Amino acid sequence: MSSPPDVTARISRLFLYPVKSCAGIELRDCVLTDTGLDLDRAWMVVDEAGEFVTQREVPRLGLVRPKLGVHEMVLRAPGMLALHVQIDAVEQPAQVRVWDDVTPAYDMGDVAAQWFTDFLSLSADGLPGRSAKKYRMVRFDPEHRRLSSLKWTGGVEAPNQFADAYPLLVLGEASLEDFNSRLLAAGHAAVAMERFRPNIVLSGIEAHDEDRLDVLSVAADGQTPVKLKADKPCARCPIPNIDPATAQSSPEVGDMLQSYRKNDIVKGAPSFGMNLIVLEGDGQTLKVGQDVVANWRFD
Repeated sequence: MSSPPDVTARISRLFLYPVKSCAGIELRDCVLTDTGLDLDRAWMVVDEAGEFVTQREVPRLGLVRPKLGVHEMVLRAPGMLALHVQIDAVEQPAQVRVWDDVTPAYDMGDVAAQWFTDFLSLSADGLPGRSAKKYRMVRFDPEHRRLSSLKWTGGVEAPNQFADAYPLLVLGEASLEDFNSRLLAAGHAAVAMERFRPNIVLSGIEAHDEDRLDVLSVAADGQTPVKLKADKPCARCPIPNIDPATAQSSPEVGDMLQSYRKNDIVKGAPSFGMNLIVLEGDGQTLKVGQDVVANWRFD
């Protein structure tokens, strides 16, 4: 007879980010693939040299809000007409860079390129800016396998699309509640979960319990459980400083993380949430309300 799991939690929220560094979509359910949630970071914005662009350099990307339909994705942004992108469209092949990886992709055409160039060249108040930069939108080539670091995964091949480094990010509700209590005590306003861009949010665990979990098993519709391995703490860059509603940046979020979340595992950077890889469950559906069980990791 097997012993009961150390931890029982529940999926309380699911988020998908179709275009890297643009706004996310909150879902009730989503198909899981070996690269994470279906269509997560399937598209990306690049500069003229094919280098990836994120909110780190261009905070206005966070104001681009995608909506997924059956056959197309619609992008909306303040002051812009909607951009319609066919989900299965294959345009011109391209080579792009995301961090240290040069990957094959598909350029989504001149209309999409002009749309992003026009919007991202606007100043923070929506007026024409002085930037002469041009941007293009690309689609990840699904035939390509871009892997998470084998050093961190212990040799397990964990493919990604345009995510920074891992297929999934999990964060506990209690971790955000604890963080906000510290912000409020310091005289700052609380922030929403969207600042931290998780894919999976868990309820029913204590603050930062997600840091200590090993393999998360999700009972997906009574089938063989989905198995997701907590692989590496998520080292935080300045993006959580950016308000998703305004694209304005302020330092209190990052400063607060620095004050109590420095993590030697990621060279002293502040960590918040855990990166996950998919061990089993490709093709199954994750849903809000599903139970999650796991044991503690001891290493």
